[in-house]
Amino acid sequence: MINNLKIAIGADHAGYEYKKIIIEFLKNRSAEVENFGTDSGESADYPDFSHPVAQSVQDKKADFGILICGSGNGVAITANKHEGIRAALCWTKEISELARQHNDANILCIPARFVSIEVAKDMVYEFLNTAFLGGKHLLRVEKI
Repeated sequence: MINNLKIAIGADHAGYEYKKIIIEFLKNRSAEVENFGTDSGESADYPDFSHPVAQSVQDKKADFGILICGSGNGVAITANKHEGIRAALCWTKEISELARQHNDANILCIPARFVSIEVAKDMVYEFLNTAFLGGKHLLRVEKI
């Protein structure tokens, strides 16, 4: 299911290394990836990357977004300021799966300082390959 998806991705300095690996992971599965930076390990402000990723998803230029910072909180808080964005801070593949199934999350937020790169890749895989269940969950999402 990752094939042919358009993914917007961004990270601050704490997530930069993970972002590079995840971009390669996605491209190896035929996803189209738009990188909104940062492109170095030098100190950077997470809103500078979170807003463009969220805007890309909001404008439907990307199917999903992935944001990475140290705790995942800053990028999630920033992205969730955008209309129609449901950015989910996840730390296991099971939580990323539930974020899609129950919350119709459209941006995955990864806490790079608290999960391994293998767990991060598993979360990305589950997030992008899991469908929203709808039904009673749609009623709940509509109340947001």
